[in-house]
Amino acid sequence: MVIYSVYIVSKSGGLIFNHDHNSPKIEVEQAFSYPLNFTLAYEKQRVVVTFGQRDGIVVGHCLVAINGVPVTGKQLDDGRDVFEVLGNSENYPINLKFARPKMTTNEKIFLASMFYPLFAMAAQLSPEPKSSGIEMLEADTFKLHCYQTLTGVKFMVVAEPSQAGLDSLLKKMYELYADYALKNPFYSLDMPIRCELFDTNLQVLIEQIERTGITNV
Repeated sequence: MVIYSVYIVSKSGGLIFNHDHNSPKIEVEQAFSYPLNFTLAYEKQRVVVTFGQRDGIVVGHCLVAINGVPVTGKQLDDGRDVFEVLGNSENYPINLKFARPKMTTNEKIFLASMFYPLFAMAAQLSPEPKSSGIEMLEADTFKLHCYQTLTGVKFMVVAEPSQAGLDSLLKKMYELYADYALKNPFYSLDMPIRCELFDTNLQVLIEQIERTGITNV
């Protein structure tokens, strides 16, 4: 069982903490002939697929290696330019490895801000009065659990569908937040959490939940 990441969103919708525990690696490596039947472009300091898809390679995937040589930015680690190599028909057949890129800090902040209005919308659309909003989202490859405190702070965890004990994890996270963030005289509400004790105890908590599905921390 695997827990991918946890997030804490302030009552105003800002991301104040995130921790990537296990980032799922989605890699596809194949041999290609000339010319390539999809389009690559250099965006956000990486070479990404912008058009076309095949055999698990989709728009948004980034190029991480050519013939086993890692790609950094738009250059191979041996100094060659990626687009010059791909544009030369003499280099084919060529072996390309693609992967789903890791989210940047700005992308995480954007996603957290998007969850805030979705949560409020779900509460308003619910036929039940005083609905709590989104508590769980489940897909075929992951599930997201959310716990909102009385003050409006949201604790979220993303894990694989078979992971148990996520509701207990969120409530225990809230206890750690109260003990190591709110009681910290140097911490201000709605500001990013920078506390080593909080990080350490959260790591122990997540590892225990992954192993047993219960919390004794």
